[in-house]
Amino acid sequence: MAGFDILVLNGPNLGYIGKRQPEIYGSQGMDQVPALVRELMGEKANDVRLSFFQTNSEGGLIDRLEQARNHGVHGIVFNAGAYTHTSLALADCLAWITIPCVEVHLSNIWARTDEPLRQRSYIGSRCVGVVAGFGLLSYALAVQSLWRLLSEKQTI
Repeated sequence: MAGFDILVLNGPNLGYIGKRQPEIYGSQGMDQVPALVRELMGEKANDVRLSFFQTNSEGGLIDRLEQARNHGVHGIVFNAGAYTHTSLALADCLAWITIPCVEVHLSNIWARTDEPLRQRSYIGSRCVGVVAGFGLLSYALAVQSLWRLLSEKQTI
């Protein structure tokens, strides 16, 4: 197996994961994701090539999603940050690029009852699944899920 290219994409205010509001989002940084993937997947982690991108710009996210399509990326792990709850443009982009995408959240957005807007996702309907509430481990769980989905498609 040649392996799968998976893009880990982060939206606004996620450039400081591990430093920003650790009581909500945890104290581990994105640099820990590859180790979490290896811990979770073992030898199968060798079948995954991760690339990372973060921008605070909605247009920058759309540009990177389109670039992923043009470069043959196999799957996307996407934490759109606040754009999750507001961006029809990102949802439209995910719909047309047709790359399997897992929506990710560090916190459990459905438990954030003090901010009901955060319980709504525009991009979720364009994703194959959602992982939320496990801190940085959410990213590794999403990578593992994509690997499994992509592996199953490859054997069909």
